[in-house]
Amino acid sequence: MTQAFATTFAEFGLHNALLSRLVELDYQVPTPIQAQTIGSILAGKDLLAGANTGSGKTAAFALPLLHALLSKPLKPLKGNGVRALVLVPTRELAKQVADSFKSYAVHSNGAIKVVAAFGGVSVNTQMLALRGGADIVVATPGRLLDLLSSNALKLADVSTLVLDEADRMLSLGFTDEIGQILGLLPKKKQTLLFSATFPEEVRQLTDALLNSPLEIQLQNPESSTLVQRVMTVNREKKTALLAHLLNEHQWRQVLIFVGAKNSCNHLAQKLAKRGITAEVFHGDKAQGARSRVLEGFKAGDIQVLIATDIAARGLDIEKLPVVINFDLPRSPADYMHRIGRSGRAGEVGLALSLLSHDEYHHFTVIEKKNKIRLEREQVAGFEADEQMPEALLEQEKPMAKPEGTGKKKRKVLPQANVDIWGNKAD
Repeated sequence: MTQAFATTFAEFGLHNALLSRLVELDYQVPTPIQAQTIGSILAGKDLLAGANTGSGKTAAFALPLLHALLSKPLKPLKGNGVRALVLVPTRELAKQVADSFKSYAVHSNGAIKVVAAFGGVSVNTQMLALRGGADIVVATPGRLLDLLSSNALKLADVSTLVLDEADRMLSLGFTDEIGQILGLLPKKKQTLLFSATFPEEVRQLTDALLNSPLEIQLQNPESSTLVQRVMTVNREKKTALLAHLLNEHQWRQVLIFVGAKNSCNHLAQKLAKRGITAEVFHGDKAQGARSRVLEGFKAGDIQVLIATDIAARGLDIEKLPVVINFDLPRSPADYMHRIGRSGRAGEVGLALSLLSHDEYHHFTVIEKKNKIRLEREQVAGFEADEQMPEALLEQEKPMAKPEGTGKKKRKVLPQANVDIWGNKAD
């Protein structure tokens, strides 16, 4: 028998203050992840959930948490206690999730106190905000441990723990920090774990944390609105091709991913020489500057943003039309997170990857891991050579081969001489 899920938010029995706010936000019907999780979270079940980016998972855990806080008399917090803890991997996601909680609770007459805790800004401000405790704390693991070591908050009263983007937290090296935090939490609590991918480290975490969890894995059919394309080009012409694409198509907004912090500034300078203004977003920028750039991009005031993988997770840019991989990510999972910034919630999106010869093999690994296969295309005037240029061949040689060994043949991937939209070039 097929399980029936709620088709309206009212069917969940959510608090009127939340329902009123959802009407204002024009949340008409629950998304699939919301329809399948909110009821179970309200019932107190542990949850293991995976869904595509842009699926509405923040509301999936925020709404039931807020309902629980608004719907029953709460005992006063002891000192700097916390009722619900949400752990996230990055500063930007911490602020974004905390802002979502505050937005949903806007009609609670100040009954819900939400505090975001993350690095890059003064810890003293956050310590002051935590005086008297908080109903909900959204934090990155490192900053949370700083606050705990200063006795700025206590975790003994936490009744709900949410780990958002659990795979990303583990891949960023927060394993030890998460272990320390878990050791300070009550054994009896509701735990909700959201993860886009489920590597072995996440599976080990779920086995240790979750009690008979509801498991949900959604593959949203709307994700097919994201078109992926791959264009091959000689490395020395990659910047020129990027500038050509930006000038030719005049996209409303473009997010460009590069592999390193200094690459952001270097590419922005090279585009500026071609008359294209771009802002940069990476970990070396001060938190205030990062926030201003992100808000400007969200508002549409910034057309071209160049970023490292710090922007690949959790950032929700409404109706972002294009993502470009100028450099490939190290991880196949990060490829999916990068391109997931576009084509969100059913909107049409385009993801372009510009490949030079030294990236061919790595992209085949990305394809294999993500079970995709994309045609290699070329743009007229920027065609890649059939063979890797000698300069790159020399860079790729790890050491001189012993005398008498033959040269290893390099596989040349099939390429089509087509323009950006797939039309055959003359």
